[in-house]
Amino acid sequence: MANAADRVTRVAADLMDSAAAEGARQSRSAKQQLDHWARIGRSVSGQHSAARRKVEAALAGGVELTELSVEEGVVFNAEISAAIEESLAGTDYGTLLSARGVTIVALDDSGQIVEHRPDGSSSVLHPHR
Repeated sequence: MANAADRVTRVAADLMDSAAAEGARQSRSAKQQLDHWARIGRSVSGQHSAARRKVEAALAGGVELTELSVEEGVVFNAEISAAIEESLAGTDYGTLLSARGVTIVALDDSGQIVEHRPDGSSSVLHPHR
């Protein structure tokens, strides 16, 4: 049940699916699992221990990865993975490729294959009959 302080927000589908699966194993709802993960992440991110500073230095390229402990490596990998996923989610590949002169194809909302050309024109390749 939603708390009065809860806010409506969008969550990536893969995170929601993972939260639902893990939440079921932990006797939590998907929302409760996301809250749990967020609190853990907030706590870990807020730590300014020597280990955290070492991971941040590695992320900035100032420390060799071989200098990280196994636990620091796990945090490093999680940070890199999250950064990549955020970058991928925020990139408009259609616009990027179009600017480079690349023709792309994609499914439209009705499931038809549409060719999008760099000049801004598009056409359905195999219309439904």
